[in-house]
Amino acid sequence: MADLPSSPAEILALPATGADALLTELERRVRRHAPLVALPAPPGGRALVFGDSHGDWRSTRAVVRAFEEAGDTAVLLGLGDYVDRAPADLPGGSVVNALFLLSRAAQFPDRVFLLQGNHETVRTIPCAPHHLPQELDRLWGRSPERYDRLLGLLERGPLAATSASGAYFAHAGFPRAPWPVPWSAALDRIDEERLAELVWSECDAAASRRGVVPPWGAAELGAFLAASGLSTVWRGHDPEITGRPLYDARAMTLQTTRLYARFGDLYAVLPLDRALGRVTGAELRPVPPAPRDGASD
Repeated sequence: MADLPSSPAEILALPATGADALLTELERRVRRHAPLVALPAPPGGRALVFGDSHGDWRSTRAVVRAFEEAGDTAVLLGLGDYVDRAPADLPGGSVVNALFLLSRAAQFPDRVFLLQGNHETVRTIPCAPHHLPQELDRLWGRSPERYDRLLGLLERGPLAATSASGAYFAHAGFPRAPWPVPWSAALDRIDEERLAELVWSECDAAASRRGVVPPWGAAELGAFLAASGLSTVWRGHDPEITGRPLYDARAMTLQTTRLYARFGDLYAVLPLDRALGRVTGAELRPVPPAPRDGASD
């Protein structure tokens, strides 16, 4: 399969042999990233950043369209959790969402970055629910190998990213003190404790307590930003604080799924080539609703 699918509908229409051929093509073309990446910073460049999409490929497709329309200086950055908890009206949504995003990463290897969340690192730290295996089986028949291949592709994504504008991006959190010099060396070796800090940690403004790692708060955030020289943290993971500037406007949480629409189905547009400063809320964009006939893909 030389051509990558350009829409979720094309993925849904694949037979099992076509799905396997797509996985082979993605294994050939999807880049394997280091745990920490620096986003490109072309003049006038912008990052379109989306939060947990959890199988909601309709919300994802809207953000991808905005990325495609933004020109060749735009970057698309996902904050993890592309699978599991798919909306009821999108059976197989986790599979389609993951393959659609991986196809964009293969097509734009220098401009699409899919950070891992706790639902992509499930082979290291288990999480529940984990619907991806069952969704794959329902779409194309039982095949543990197919699951391993898809999850392996998602595991090629970074765990964190930074931008020249001063932003730090991760699914949940940042490496805890003490930090080496430079601080980025803290991500040179990822053990289970470090992984938990990045993809499982709540902030103390959120109500959830998953118990994998202690939550962080204003003091820990301020110390990390001072050590790293960065200005803001952008993350997902905690839906109930979506869209709220926190900790003196230095942290923002995004969710990009209709599953948590009551908190906001949002993405952000951030500058890449100039200082971002504090979070104002002006960076946020609502995901447009799907057409009434549900035909959007």
